[in-house]
Amino acid sequence: MDLEALGAFYLGKEYDTSEGRILDRPVMYDARDLTTHGVCVGMTGSGKTGLCLGLLEEAALDHVPALIIDPKGDITNLLLTFPELRPADFAPWVNPDDARRKGLTRDEFAAQQAEQWRNGLADWGQDGARIGRLRESADFTIYTPGSDAGVPVSILQSFAAPRLSWESDAELLRERIQNTVSALLGLIGVEADPVRSREHILLSTILEHFWRQGEDLDLAKVILAVQNPPVRQLGVFDVDTFFPAKDRFSLAISLNNLIAAPGFQSWMQGQALDIPGFLSTPEGKTRHSIFYIAHLSDAERMFFVTMLLSQLTTWMRTQPGTTSLRGLLYMDEIAGFFPPVANPPSKQPMLTLLKQARAFGLGVLLTTQNPVDLDYKGLTNTGTWFIGRLQAERDKLRLLDGLESATEGAALDRGELNRLISGLGSRVFLLHNVHEDRPYTFHTRWAMSYLRGPLTRDQVRTLMAERKADPEAAPAPTGQAVPVSPQAVSSVPPPAANGGLAPGARTTPPVLPRGLEPVYLPVRRTASAAVLEAERAAGRALQDAQTQLVYEPAVLATARVYMIDKRRDVDEREDLMFLSPPPERVGTLPWDEAETPDLEARDLLSTPEPGAVFEDLPEALNESPEFTALKKDLADYLYRHQSATLLYSPPLKTYSHANESARDFRARLQQAAREARDAEVDALTARFQKRLDDLAGKLSRAEAALATKRANAEARSRETVVSVGESILGVFLGRRATRAASSAMSKHRQTTLAKMEAEKAEEAVEAVRRDMTELEGEMRQEAQAIRDRWADALTAFEELQVTPRRTDVDVQMLSLAWAPVWQVSYDQPGGRHTDRVRAH
Repeated sequence: MDLEALGAFYLGKEYDTSEGRILDRPVMYDARDLTTHGVCVGMTGSGKTGLCLGLLEEAALDHVPALIIDPKGDITNLLLTFPELRPADFAPWVNPDDARRKGLTRDEFAAQQAEQWRNGLADWGQDGARIGRLRESADFTIYTPGSDAGVPVSILQSFAAPRLSWESDAELLRERIQNTVSALLGLIGVEADPVRSREHILLSTILEHFWRQGEDLDLAKVILAVQNPPVRQLGVFDVDTFFPAKDRFSLAISLNNLIAAPGFQSWMQGQALDIPGFLSTPEGKTRHSIFYIAHLSDAERMFFVTMLLSQLTTWMRTQPGTTSLRGLLYMDEIAGFFPPVANPPSKQPMLTLLKQARAFGLGVLLTTQNPVDLDYKGLTNTGTWFIGRLQAERDKLRLLDGLESATEGAALDRGELNRLISGLGSRVFLLHNVHEDRPYTFHTRWAMSYLRGPLTRDQVRTLMAERKADPEAAPAPTGQAVPVSPQAVSSVPPPAANGGLAPGARTTPPVLPRGLEPVYLPVRRTASAAVLEAERAAGRALQDAQTQLVYEPAVLATARVYMIDKRRDVDEREDLMFLSPPPERVGTLPWDEAETPDLEARDLLSTPEPGAVFEDLPEALNESPEFTALKKDLADYLYRHQSATLLYSPPLKTYSHANESARDFRARLQQAAREARDAEVDALTARFQKRLDDLAGKLSRAEAALATKRANAEARSRETVVSVGESILGVFLGRRATRAASSAMSKHRQTTLAKMEAEKAEEAVEAVRRDMTELEGEMRQEAQAIRDRWADALTAFEELQVTPRRTDVDVQMLSLAWAPVWQVSYDQPGGRHTDRVRAH
């Protein structure tokens, strides 16, 4: 039995419920069937967790990444894998209560569990070596939102503007906004209708306003926008009529209480809510990300699940279509998140995934122990149903009703399904798969992971102690405690007596020559945040702190560089932006020291903020020819220094993109390799299937002939016995013996011939069976060659340097830029002191 069949998950063996025995027919579930999603239903003790853990193990072995939402803590057992199966490996994880009930010490119970696992695996054709392959195939990480027990998760990115087009994806973006706002309001105890609730309408309008401009948000910005909305009208009413300032202040206070609570800070730190980072490691290794949420309140669980599903939906829409399984979303116990009547925030993004994920190769697998918890109408056309033992007759009837509804009238033998479900025992499941000819029952295989039961937070902390040493952290939010860069806060000369303005400052921008239009960088740090930044730099609270917005002159340039290599079929484009202090001498700048600001052209402003002051222009930036010279200087710099290092996969003939990380390139390659592998497997199967079918027909005919010849031999044997008996009886009765003996001899010869023909027929059957075995072996060898070839393809890379031609460099804009800074002045011993804090 080949457990490592390409693209097939070994789930167990078929089971005969009428005889209560396991059949020698392995269940090899086609991974691509999961693109039409699946549901697993079964009461406590049905073996549901073991089945689903087994399926996730198979996905990991096949390098299929997975996002796993674990409300109870059972799926954390995926990390309890012990290739050597030593008692000492099990000892730290066995349940001491189980050992006590059996009258054993922890070590004795661990030895018993190790032996049980070794024997159980062997019974199902598995061993420690397969566990070792499982551990090597994927990285298993436990994330704990709202806690530092595992790897923490930051929800900041959930408020960042999605990189989607409002022209083509407006419906999806508004759905994302609705889900985000519903989850946020649910976290502060507000059950809001998206159409009737003014809180929901206001927050949705705020998010859409900033996201349309491509501006990222955090909770602090949202709170400020609630108090001072960026729009003046909602519908036909002005903002203050629709939602008075006093009531908006109450909403702002509720949101502020959320982020002010010490416990909420853990939601702001850790790995960003970044889907590619949850699907693979920075090195490109497949990752199974387990989101452990057992410690969260119901409102917090709903908030996080909604945010994760919304983020997943947005990421999914940026992926190319595929028929292969790109990844898997698994949710253990869906109760409360996908109910039949209510509409919690998590339901809409889950429905979107169930409707659209198939086209992108993303499979969804949901489980529940209570059939009443599911919205079966939302599960229309779900392809796979794993049905285990149920608690009561009404649960079975509800499931059958729901299954009929979900399959939309497709051929469904309710009576047969009822009979099969009624005969299910522990670890026995009914598999109803629309891609199969018929439903059938099977017994689950032994899990490679140690099924210890739910892990506690302390146990999760132990498992993840080493993983948390260097998490892929999210950026810290504006206004929160962040390390201060050398450029963030700087001292300036003491302010002049004339209103505290720096020398050379003016309240209007300097006049520029005709044809030169300045741009203004947006203010992204508030005055209060600037004071906090200055306090952190000073290491103390500031006395009598005053702020003034000051615009400093700078040079801002945007350029587009093409990397073209027609021979290698490379055609890449890189958009660049540079921000530099004014030049010290005319016509040249140290471009290698310039900043690359996190801005887009649409973020730049044409007017300054009111109340700001301006510094004077240096002489090297007050004439048009000076900007022309700088533009030529930048083009020359880019031609000489700009290049792209691309990764190239010879087997797949694929190049990385100019701004594509190695992790994302490897993930793309892995998907391309899986698609190519699946195509080869389909061709291999089709090529061998005809020969196997021919041999199967030949075997059937040979077995029929064998049965006929055996029956003939048995009949001849009986005739011989009768004939010999008659001849002996004739001797005693005085009849002529010669004729009787002759007849007996004739019968004996015929019997001998019949036996020889039966033996030949048996040899013919064995010969066909040998041919089938040899053909299956040949097929396995070719399948292994396919597996090895595509595994090697993921490790074979070349680096390629692509440089631009002069005509491939386009400096699109080089302009005077006014960069805002906050001037913070305060008292200190010895007089007044002034710092400058960047506002952009």
